Amino acid sequence: MQIQVAKCRKDFAFHPCEYYPLFDSTKLTRLHRAIVMKVIGRTGSRGQVTQVRVKFLDDQNRQIMRNVKGPVREGDILTLMESEREARRLR
Repeated sequence: MQIQVAKCRKDFAFHPCEYYPLFDSTKLTRLHRAIVMKVIGRTGSRGQVTQVRVKFLDDQNRQIMRNVKGPVREGDILTLMESEREARRLR
């Protein structure tokens, strides 16, 4: 199994690009990185999902809304398996 790792600046003590691959050769899918710009709110029957607006790192002009399960805050970097599907707005 061969995994490509992103090359990025080493300005920080921990940088997520060192540990998370851009391409998973076992599934032959391109993984997309996106940074959380704004936390919109909680959704789901028990509030277990957070709706966020993300901006893609490879395409700076593109922003979409996604649902995220688990803890998330502004500035977090998400690794998305697919980047075409957008979440519906909260009511």
